[in-house]
Amino acid sequence: MEIYREALAKGQDLDKLSQKVEKLVERTHVARHVEKKETIQKEKKLKSSVPRVVRWGAFGLPILFIVVGIVLISNALMPISEYYLKTAPQLSLFDFKAPIPRDQVLDITPAVIAQASTAEVLGENSEQTDDFGPVIINAQLDYTNLANWFDGEQIEQLGQGENTDSYKLEIPKLDVLNAEVKIGGTNLDKSLIQYPGTADPGKPGAPVIFGHSVLRQFYNPYEKNSRRYISIFSKIMTLANGDRIFLERGGVKYEYKVVSKTEVKPDDVFILTQNYDSRKLKLVTCVPEGTYLRRGVVTAELVE
Repeated sequence: MEIYREALAKGQDLDKLSQKVEKLVERTHVARHVEKKETIQKEKKLKSSVPRVVRWGAFGLPILFIVVGIVLISNALMPISEYYLKTAPQLSLFDFKAPIPRDQVLDITPAVIAQASTAEVLGENSEQTDDFGPVIINAQLDYTNLANWFDGEQIEQLGQGENTDSYKLEIPKLDVLNAEVKIGGTNLDKSLIQYPGTADPGKPGAPVIFGHSVLRQFYNPYEKNSRRYISIFSKIMTLANGDRIFLERGGVKYEYKVVSKTEVKPDDVFILTQNYDSRKLKLVTCVPEGTYLRRGVVTAELVE
């Protein structure tokens, strides 16, 4: 507007002035367009000068990490979901109830179950008190150590007769062949462990054999695998009634067939109970595999 006012004051032709303004505006637009085009061309040249690997990495790595994370989470959750959807509905869920308090059950069955003293749980230098409340342990429990399976209770009898006797176990359906079962001990990454005081194979009662489990996709029970015992019982809860389990001791091979599967709480030590009116076998592991939430028990009976 100032330009037009000055033009009127000087008596200039407004039409010619308008033409000059239009040409000036047009030149300005052309200059901006050229500048924008040059900027785009410079960006293209810069991008083309960057190696393709770097360009793909800038966009692809975050996506790759997301995909890998989803795969890892799925691998961990799918076996657990499968356990609860397929295996758990087939199990018998028991909350064992004893006619006497549980802390007394451990004391009246010394042949099978022995309860550690407070000093053994807390350490020899710890002060004993009359407070039987929960003990907080500032450490991650190692569940290849069978003594840690019973919700904080140490089992004295496991250490008795460690490595003095052993025999073989086979579950053909699960490719478990020539697996060593030691009577006593706590090291589940070296063998299966039969709880001392439970019945010998083929005898009245039931051998109670513990084994470690991991996520199903890491299952590798083959003899050439030096770490086979870490995963050896991962799939025992998939066994069905009638499936065969074999124990071989002293040159005698005993055949058992699966009759039931049960899920119990970690502190249900009643699975060690012996019924001498029958000849059975119990296999015990943590369930769902890869977790320590509960205990899965497979019961089989001797085939006469």
